[in-house]
Amino acid sequence: MEHTAFRPDAEFEAGGAADLRAAPRYTLLIRAAKLICAQGEFICVIRDVSTTGVSVRLFHSLPKCDQIALELRTGEIYEIEKRWEKPGEAGFEFNAPVDVQRLVTEVGQYPKRGLRLGIEFPVIIKTLTQRNSAIIKNISQQGARIECDTLLAMDQTVHIESGDMREVQAKVRWRRSSDYGVVFDDTFTLGDFAKLAASLQCPALLQD
Repeated sequence: MEHTAFRPDAEFEAGGAADLRAAPRYTLLIRAAKLICAQGEFICVIRDVSTTGVSVRLFHSLPKCDQIALELRTGEIYEIEKRWEKPGEAGFEFNAPVDVQRLVTEVGQYPKRGLRLGIEFPVIIKTLTQRNSAIIKNISQQGARIECDTLLAMDQTVHIESGDMREVQAKVRWRRSSDYGVVFDDTFTLGDFAKLAASLQCPALLQD
């Protein structure tokens, strides 16, 4: 197990959730996850977890949603409710008790994989001879699924240009009809990926 460090529930006490103090907590290091709500999908890092609650690191302000869920890299989803928030951090209570070991070891319906966001936005695909309009259908730190009517070759190098993100160079890895899977030559850091997600879905979160 990766989570043997135990500590008191100090952060939940600081946040005013005294009812969670008795639940044992475990420290988690750099465990990326998604917060999902009506405003979109946002990146966070799980810091601590117990059977009743979880605290996360944030890269921007928390979306103001009544209903919110935490999704792990395995596809496991937990409904949560905010208990406190301060700059760069937030604490939540699970709506139902959870199996901490299952959550920490990331056992789920899928193998662990990179976080992928279902965000669609227009881009320009540049090759040596052409510039073509396309749409990113979903995106991860490492790559994206793109819909493009122009024929691209397997392993072809392309440049993806958008007003919403920095230009990236990528290679075509698969093709199905007009859908293409590309892998970025220069991957996004988790922080840059989180800020990109916020800027595409709710730019105000980066200004609060």
